[in-house]
Amino acid sequence: MTPARQIPCVGAVVLDGDGRLLLVRRANPPAQGLWSIPGGRVEEGESAEAAVVRELREETGLAGSVVREVGTVERDAPGGGVYVIRDFLLAVTGSPAPLAGDDASDAAWFTGNEVRALDTSPDLVDVLTGWGIL
Repeated sequence: MTPARQIPCVGAVVLDGDGRLLLVRRANPPAQGLWSIPGGRVEEGESAEAAVVRELREETGLAGSVVREVGTVERDAPGGGVYVIRDFLLAVTGSPAPLAGDDASDAAWFTGNEVRALDTSPDLVDVLTGWGIL
């Protein structure tokens, strides 16, 4: 059996001063219409750290800097590949008002209880809870 093609991706875990989590509503597959953390694919020649800062800016308009890596998850990708998603905790610099862009149809801050009540991407709440984020 041939191993699945790995597709390097990143996710941005961002908390505001009140402990609310930044989420975006996905505008495109996978998880279209569901809430998730900002993120996407790592481009050729790009570091994961540079990719997560870029994805945060593209999807929310926010500038940020990497604090630390918080964990990795794998998700099935269309066509038999596997998304290998490295998630990073980021600190936002400048204005904390998100503005949806790129692959996001909406962006907002949510409390832990609000996140648990949303339609989120598969396993998001369980993973973030396990990492001590929620």
